[in-house]
Amino acid sequence: MEIVTIETRTDFATWAIERARAIVAEQGGDLAVAVRDMDETQIGVAGNALGQAIVDALLEVFDGLSPEE
Repeated sequence: MEIVTIETRTDFATWAIERARAIVAEQGGDLAVAVRDMDETQIGVAGNALGQAIVDALLEVFDGLSPEE
């Protein structure tokens, strides 16, 4: 995983947009296929994976925060 330095709101917005695109590309497709196939089990699995990816992204940025000196 690439380390990104976020120093401004613009940096954060750019990171958030790119991370959201990656999550949708990785997880959103699986959810869309499950919905298309009307597979309730896979909808649940894909939905949970999507939610976990979002949580992981939030924790990723939170863990990277450094206290201001």
